[in-house]
Amino acid sequence: MDDAYMTFTIKKKKNIALIAHDNEKPKIIQWCMDHSEVLKHHNLYGTGTTARLIADKTGLRVKGYNSGPLGGDQQIGAKIVEGVIDFVVFFSDPLTAQPHDPDVKALMRIAQVYDIPMAVNRATADFMITSMYMDTEYDHEVINFKKNIRERAESM
Repeated sequence: MDDAYMTFTIKKKKNIALIAHDNEKPKIIQWCMDHSEVLKHHNLYGTGTTARLIADKTGLRVKGYNSGPLGGDQQIGAKIVEGVIDFVVFFSDPLTAQPHDPDVKALMRIAQVYDIPMAVNRATADFMITSMYMDTEYDHEVINFKKNIRERAESM
């Protein structure tokens, strides 16, 4: 690729964010139990209650951030920008209005911008966690933000 993009590497040991809306929490807990043998080899992060419930019910270690409505989704998004989170599993509830919907959309957007794999349901999460890339490094192209900032500053 040209210098408009940079290559980032997702390491063999993934940093996985686990998030779920209230009605989806039992599903993500079950998913974590079903995939605990894989998940225990990675670094796990989560928003508030989801992180706590997963840790309590599965025995997996999960670093918790704030609850989603209290900024947890934005904290996860910031960790994507910082290069900490490189894989997101977010069981969202498509049938219930969420008070923090703009935060959820911002998280999804930042995952797209940084080319981070993101599952929003169990089927996608199953495909991702059983992918051949779970046990290897993965190189992906991300916008060259330094170049982008430099060009924007020069044009103003």
